[in-house]
Amino acid sequence: MKPAYHRALIVGAGDGLSASLARRLASSGLQIGLAARNVAKLQALSQATNAFAQPCDVSNPAQVDALFEAAEAQWRDPPDVVVFNPSARLRGPFAELDREKVAQALAVTAYGGFLVAQAALRRMLPRRHGALLFTGASASVKGYAQSAPFAMGKFALRGLAQSLARECHPQGVHIGHIVIDGAIRNPGRAEPSDAPDSMLDPDSIAQSYLDLLNQDRSAWAWEIELRPWVERF
Repeated sequence: MKPAYHRALIVGAGDGLSASLARRLASSGLQIGLAARNVAKLQALSQATNAFAQPCDVSNPAQVDALFEAAEAQWRDPPDVVVFNPSARLRGPFAELDREKVAQALAVTAYGGFLVAQAALRRMLPRRHGALLFTGASASVKGYAQSAPFAMGKFALRGLAQSLARECHPQGVHIGHIVIDGAIRNPGRAEPSDAPDSMLDPDSIAQSYLDLLNQDRSAWAWEIELRPWVERF
C-alpha cells in the first residue's frame, strides 16, 4: 500500500534543494508550506508553488510550535509531509572553536531536528499517517577535519532519524534520512566544465525524495544515500 500525501511543510527553505523540492511536490499535487528565518527571500518560490511562508528559527520551541499552528490554520489540517533541511556549519581548528557558536550550531542542526520532529509526530502519530524526511550530508556518516560541529550535528540528526524509524514505522509514519554525499549544483554554483555531472542536480535529488514518499509501506527505506556517479571514495 502506498500512502497518499496532501500537505508538505518544508522547513529551512531557500533557493537550492528546498526550492526544487517545493516545485516537485507542488507539481505532484501537494499543497506547500515554506519555513525559514528570512521569508522575504521566498517570495518568488511561494508564488511559483502557491505556497504560504512562515518565519521560523528551528532552535526556538515557541517558533516551531507557531509554525505548525500556522500550517494547520492555513490548511485546516496538519501537514502530512514534513521535510527538515536546516543545518549550521562551523569550521576551524577544534581547540580554537568558539563554544557559544558550537552550541548554536548544534541547537539548529540537532535540537532543531528534535523540535520539528516532535511537533510533526504529535500530529501524525494519532492519525497513523505521515512522512518525516531529514536532509543529511556526507558529514552524517564521516567527520572531516576542522568540521567537528557540523559532523556532531549531522550524526545526531541521523541517529534521531534511525531511532524514530524504528519507533514510528510500525505506527504508520514513514521516517526517511537522505544522505547528500557531495556538493549540490545550486544557483551561482556549477561544476567546472572539465568535470560534468560532478555535482548533484537538485531537481534529481527532489525526485528521489518523492520516490521515497511513494514507496509501498511493505518496503519502506529509512535511509538512502545520493552521490554523483563519478565519485570514487
